[in-house]
Amino acid sequence: MTTPLDTVTFAHGPAMKNRLMLAPLTNQQSHSDGTLSDDERFWLTMRAEGGFGLTMTCAAHVQARGQGFAGQLGIFDDLHLDGLRQLATELNATGTLSYVQLHHAGTRSPAELIGETPVAPSEDPDTGARALTTGEVEEVVEAFVQAAERADRAGFHGVELHGAHGYLLCAFLSPETNRRTDGYGGSPENRRRIIFEILDGIRARCRPDFAVGVRLSPERFGLVLDEIRDTYVAIAESGLVDLMDMSLWDVRKHPRVEGFEDRTLTEIFTELPRGAARLGVAGKIHDPADVAWVLDQGVDIAILGRVAILHHNYPDLIEADPGFSPRQAPVSPDVLRSEGLSRGFVDYLAKNFPGFVDTEA
Repeated sequence: MTTPLDTVTFAHGPAMKNRLMLAPLTNQQSHSDGTLSDDERFWLTMRAEGGFGLTMTCAAHVQARGQGFAGQLGIFDDLHLDGLRQLATELNATGTLSYVQLHHAGTRSPAELIGETPVAPSEDPDTGARALTTGEVEEVVEAFVQAAERADRAGFHGVELHGAHGYLLCAFLSPETNRRTDGYGGSPENRRRIIFEILDGIRARCRPDFAVGVRLSPERFGLVLDEIRDTYVAIAESGLVDLMDMSLWDVRKHPRVEGFEDRTLTEIFTELPRGAARLGVAGKIHDPADVAWVLDQGVDIAILGRVAILHHNYPDLIEADPGFSPRQAPVSPDVLRSEGLSRGFVDYLAKNFPGFVDTEA
């Protein structure tokens, strides 16, 4: 029987010391130019010191025009390297695996933040985004590959491509938001071409033992579950990736899609072939019993978000007591500050996640 404290090996890079991963969490703690702040470095290293087997940064944008939120970590310029090097060094010293999540917000880039019209696979009247030219799509591919090279040079063990939640790579996968007629649109194979070109570039230009993951989501944003399943298998079995990160919102949810209602989203993906790639899932994993449940389903890695905010040392707590009871929201700002969050991060949570922060405390 698999336990949360078992190691995980990968096709590329070192093994993960346990099966608990810090989710890539927006925190708005970086500087306005995308350089790493002490607040963000502290928040991440505290989780690594708390025993997480893999510590993922927040989404780091690979082009200035791909910024999705204020205070976002950047990896689109060499000016970001000093902070990234310091972060990688401190994370790696704890024994955690260190990944940078590579991101382009696409239509979700606020025009007032980036100072220009946001971009998308196809024109989007709802957001005012314009369609990328074929040449600009090629520039996006190159930006992702160069960002991976920076993460490699900084000393991280790997990177993850953010292909979920309606952001740019995800938008290419959707037949609703990708209506292109060039080689990046039309068939599902063409719509996922951008991801494969990025993966090929990373494998060609980063060190041989550099690990690569891909985050996908199966629903919303015009995605078709059957197509995402096919995309998952194509990527997982390509030999190009080490980690498939499925952002499910709720690991026990049954989708309202004909032919899939009898299974949870977790089961829908654990039943698929994945080659040598490892499967991680995220979505309302809170108690140790939730971790045990996903591992029993055949998942390799439990990806923890909100509960990792509440407990920087969740892995150490499980090791000390496999049945411990984590905190439940709402919690006071003082508790969150004691868990390594800056005041700005606490304010972000209070504004965007009602019921998480006890604002009356």
